[in-house]
Amino acid sequence: MAQPHRSAATDFDARSPGTSPAGRSSRLLRLGAPPVAATALTLTVALYMTLVAFGNITDFGTNQQFVQHVLSMDTTFKDPDLMWRAVESPALQNAAYVAIIVWETLAALVLLAASWFWITGLRRDAYDRARAASTVGLVMVLLLFGMGFLAIGGEWFAMWQSSDWNGLDAAARNVALAAFTLLVTHLPAVRRTDAQRT
Repeated sequence: MAQPHRSAATDFDARSPGTSPAGRSSRLLRLGAPPVAATALTLTVALYMTLVAFGNITDFGTNQQFVQHVLSMDTTFKDPDLMWRAVESPALQNAAYVAIIVWETLAALVLLAASWFWITGLRRDAYDRARAASTVGLVMVLLLFGMGFLAIGGEWFAMWQSSDWNGLDAAARNVALAAFTLLVTHLPAVRRTDAQRT
């Protein structure tokens, strides 16, 4: 029985379905899929935390002053009812600052690993490891800037009263970015069919 004649164009489309108009359209649509957005956002937070940690390590003194002034409460209203909370020991101040840097570094490493899991997971439609690692790293960021800066620094040490050493706006931006990224990472992914994977 004679085989039906197939054109070169038909052979090309059969070998490379991703190059067909439908394949190109499918790839463009995937750029707006939640896993792609989660990859981009996680990588953004990972890069940010890496640069923050790197800056604090290589320029130790700048933010050391910030931590010292916040903990000593020397630029607040100096209300006697609050000043008993101040930490004036340089050793404790430096210990707190080093702990912050260590936390930032760990969060950056976790988020860099999560970014890699997202990138590799995009090829296989496998996102469990990426979501788990992203959740750990992003919660670390939320704890640092939410609990550490907004709650403890802002309220316990009355950072909101200081016009010179007030990091509340920056902390709020970081909390918002981490929270939004965490939300996006847990959006359901639309599974591709076998035809779409080729």
